[in-house]
Amino acid sequence: MKMYNSLTERLRNQHLAIAELVAGTSNDKLTLPSMPGKWSALDNVAHLTRYQKIFIDRMHQILNEDVPVFDRYNGDLDPEFTPFRSMELPDLLDIIKADRVTIIDLVSGLTDTELPRIGVHPKYGRLTISKWAEFFVLHEAHHLFTIFQLVNSTE
Repeated sequence: MKMYNSLTERLRNQHLAIAELVAGTSNDKLTLPSMPGKWSALDNVAHLTRYQKIFIDRMHQILNEDVPVFDRYNGDLDPEFTPFRSMELPDLLDIIKADRVTIIDLVSGLTDTELPRIGVHPKYGRLTISKWAEFFVLHEAHHLFTIFQLVNSTE
């Protein structure tokens, strides 16, 4: 049993869209939230950077604990998210790239007995590692679309 090809490919490559989506965007536009209290495009990149670390930690917990139960992640309540919000785009992209290698190495090296291991999400219930990986790339895609909207908005 291994992860299906489209999931593996999205894990390997989807994050590369960030640099393309923001290419040529001024720093003012990158840091401008759509409205007060909302995240800017750069905040969304920072969130994706931080969330990769959360995902790696969760994968290790699933592999090392018997059916761990996770709280819903909320960046606004995570004190470790704050330093990422003050980073420059190139630094965030470097961290994302490095952590994605860690993610790929981790999931591609899993055995047939490790892949079906379960972690419990508060909304989606019992998820295998493959389902967690799917959730991860879908969550990332949601933020990629938000970044696209923010940097291309004419309002």
